[in-house]
Amino acid sequence: MKRALIIGASGGIGAEVAHQLSAQGVDIVALSRSRDGFDLSDPDTVDTSLTAVEGVFDLIFVATGMLGSPEKSLSAVTADELKKIFAINAIGPALIMRHVPRLLRRDGRAVAAFLSARVGSIGDNKIGGWHSYRTSKAALNQLVRGCSIEVARSHKQAVVVALHPGTVATRFTERFATRHKTVPADVAAANLLKVIANLGPSDSGRFYDYAGEEVPW
Repeated sequence: MKRALIIGASGGIGAEVAHQLSAQGVDIVALSRSRDGFDLSDPDTVDTSLTAVEGVFDLIFVATGMLGSPEKSLSAVTADELKKIFAINAIGPALIMRHVPRLLRRDGRAVAAFLSARVGSIGDNKIGGWHSYRTSKAALNQLVRGCSIEVARSHKQAVVVALHPGTVATRFTERFATRHKTVPADVAAANLLKVIANLGPSDSGRFYDYAGEEVPW
């Protein structure tokens, strides 16, 4: 791998992925809201920022996301919360995907990986709740699937996947992870990079966890 685009590079996982790849000699282009004003809720900002990125990449790693309120019942769901969570977890990544065909290299293996979450799996949902977050990640998973199909037409060696990192000890999860085993961001990043390194074109359009196990849609 020679070049990687990390979106969400100031967050726990994104920062560690950028750090670990940079230590391996990979040329990193990093985008984030806090450092670059890359705002997923603003389509014009997304398009302007990504249009300004030049060249192609062996890896596009999208480490963005929002948990929102963990609704315990459908009665707690609000339109405003759904709109806010979908803007970051589904609509924003879809806007990024519009640029993936141009930014992903065509003359060799290349990966576009989007951070999802196991709770976005419809088949794995056994307890309900977290409705806004679950449905936004399920929407992201469908977008990843569609992106993989379209990209495969022009990028024969491309891999487009959704990844579940596990519960990672970051500011993103600290309010909700008290009952779940967590791993440090550096371990999560290393796990995900190992999974990415082992993916091939036949794996494109699928959903994998941090151990390389496929997660049901």
